[in-house]
Amino acid sequence: MDGTMDLTGKTELELRAMERAIAKQHLDKFPYLSLAWAFGNLACWIAVWVLCLNGVMPLWLGFIIATVNVAASYLPSHEAQHSIFAMPGKPKRWLNELVGWLSPIPLVMPFSVLRATHMEHHKHANNPELDPDYSEHYATIGGFFWSSVQWRQPKPRGGEHPYVRCLKRIGREDLILHSVAYQLVYMGVLCGMALNGLAIEAALLWWLPRVVAVFYVQFYLSWAPHYPDCGTDRYNDTQSFKSRFGNIWSSGMQYHVIHHLYPRIPLVRTPQAYRQMKPILQAQGARVDAI
Repeated sequence: MDGTMDLTGKTELELRAMERAIAKQHLDKFPYLSLAWAFGNLACWIAVWVLCLNGVMPLWLGFIIATVNVAASYLPSHEAQHSIFAMPGKPKRWLNELVGWLSPIPLVMPFSVLRATHMEHHKHANNPELDPDYSEHYATIGGFFWSSVQWRQPKPRGGEHPYVRCLKRIGREDLILHSVAYQLVYMGVLCGMALNGLAIEAALLWWLPRVVAVFYVQFYLSWAPHYPDCGTDRYNDTQSFKSRFGNIWSSGMQYHVIHHLYPRIPLVRTPQAYRQMKPILQAQGARVDAI
């Protein structure tokens, strides 16, 4: 299917059936690339630490590579959040959970919290009261960066962190302790290195890469696909967008509309699914004109 298909006279039910038929071509495909990405990226990040701390790699180069590693660490976990590696009860479920927990270690974000809050984002996208990512929906890039700075604070804008509010609302306050444990280990490593004369190494191999990476992840996975006035229904709660850095360097999020419609389509298959579905989605009022 392509942009030349004739959809004249098609009813909403017929369009939805065509849409689902395309989606079925991409669902239940094992994400081998994401699997290699998860373990390869983590191994590279650890190797950078070893090489820099032993004087084999210059620290400036280690900082650049570590920043890319930390920024790239979220997406394999994102696939696991949607059980794309294996659904509950399936033989490879252990692998899904392993990827989910290991991949975002450089970001210092526990898989349990990421999954719980992200599922709420999908259920309530762009709802100012229920979407845990709504605080990043500013109309300008400057506003987004300020919101991201606020997001990192214990009490952004004087209130509870949106993830804390979300976890309390869904009755998963226990997961807050997971984040506390991660932060304690993270700060312990940084402080321990500083006390042993490795403050610059700690800053350039983990602290500053993480600062940059959080901006990156929030920009491409939250702000760009949802700002400034996306709605809350199926076809306008997100949008396609054209990134000047291309699809790879924008984490594949140019086609985020496909992800919200069919979250279990692996990331690597979203561009093809988007191209096949685009005219159908246009006919249904989806925000797909940017690319």
